Amino acid sequence: MSGAAHRTQRLAAVLWPSFLIAGAMEMLVFSMVDPGDLHGIGGAAIEMSRQAVYTLGFLAFWAMVSIACSLTALLMTETDASAEERAGA
Repeated sequence: MSGAAHRTQRLAAVLWPSFLIAGAMEMLVFSMVDPGDLHGIGGAAIEMSRQAVYTLGFLAFWAMVSIACSLTALLMTETDASAEERAGA
């Protein structure tokens, strides 16, 4: 497999599961939290539409889960030296 194809496959392996989990997290969180009841740090109501809050929430969840998946993928990568050692052993 070429390097570009391998990178694309790894990117898809990180982004697709994180997309699904972000969707599940959004459904779970916003089934219990009404975006209209959210308040900022100073106690003032957040002046955004519900759809904007849902969108920002989803993007935040997706970013967090993508980072976690990326770290897992990074930790699972083998260096060429360790792959050669395993193949020789």
